[in-house]
Amino acid sequence: MKRARPFVFSGLVLMMAVSGFGQDAPLRIGIAGLSHTHVHQIFNSAKAGEIEIAGIAEANADLARRYTEQYEFPEEKVYTTLDELISSQNPEAIAAFGTIYDHLSIVEACAPLGIHVMVEKPLAVSMEHARKIATLARRHRIQVLTNYETTWYPTTHKAFEMVRESVVGPVRKVVIRDGHRGPAKIGVDPEFLEWLIDPVQNGGGALMDFGCYGANLMTRLMDGERPVAVTAITQQLQPENNPEVEDEALILLEYESANAVIHASWNWPIGRKDMEIYGLQGAVYADNRTQLRLRIAKGYDGFEEKEFELEDRETPFNDPFLYFKAVLRKAHSPGPYDLSSLDNNMIVMEILEAAKQSAKTGKRIVLQ
Repeated sequence: MKRARPFVFSGLVLMMAVSGFGQDAPLRIGIAGLSHTHVHQIFNSAKAGEIEIAGIAEANADLARRYTEQYEFPEEKVYTTLDELISSQNPEAIAAFGTIYDHLSIVEACAPLGIHVMVEKPLAVSMEHARKIATLARRHRIQVLTNYETTWYPTTHKAFEMVRESVVGPVRKVVIRDGHRGPAKIGVDPEFLEWLIDPVQNGGGALMDFGCYGANLMTRLMDGERPVAVTAITQQLQPENNPEVEDEALILLEYESANAVIHASWNWPIGRKDMEIYGLQGAVYADNRTQLRLRIAKGYDGFEEKEFELEDRETPFNDPFLYFKAVLRKAHSPGPYDLSSLDNNMIVMEILEAAKQSAKTGKRIVLQ
């Protein structure tokens, strides 16, 4: 791909970010693809004025028209390809809202130009793609962040805080459940459904779509410790809706001093994203975005319980794109295994790859 802007311009943008000049100016983000319906969030985020949508790259003209009309976005800033968007608008960053398979090609286009990238979970369709993304990000010193819904849950961070403060004692087991009735049953847009149930474009089915949440949360909870081994089983319980991919996955992670069970499913009767953390003295139940329970053990089967109703976290930790801006403008420095970080999500991909191999072979996969 040809360089869309001079090196001096790219360097100037970086110098401005580091020095703090232009700190309050909106972050100019381009959108790569519109088929992932989580894209609505960036349009809603932009209303606050902290970010500016520099342009959209979308080959499907009808799909692009739906979004430009809904959000009154100027049609002249819609481009057929990412190359055209970059060369015309010089965005500081790109947010990927197409297929998971597209993540690698987006980073390939952006990294040499110093353009940072945020992708929707998971990071990639395979470990091979993930390694290429990581190599490009490190070579060209760009941020590649991965966005998960649960990253912005106040209950997620309250639970982690309780673990750090040893409120429940050393962690021994974690149960994480994510999913819904399935893409077809909940009525996702046809452009989204087309690739969500495609084993190439999505890298799999429910295992990839929802198994990544548990792997991401466990990697942060364990401070980047890799599992000793991964075991998984998958099922296809809705062949009429998901003919080429699994819609049920159970993943067991073994650590040196703990274990985790990840239930990733397109067969829950009620959509859910919840986590249970069991320590030696008690348990934390992050039931949803705002509701959390703490139980401290008393005797054999008794306990004292405290319930929490949590408020949203403070800006920028309540919004992926405000967080992206804070990281790029040096207002926040992520930890090495923070939920959005590349280091965390490389381990996530290693876990997902091992889970796919285990489900295929029926064997426990020991990580090297």
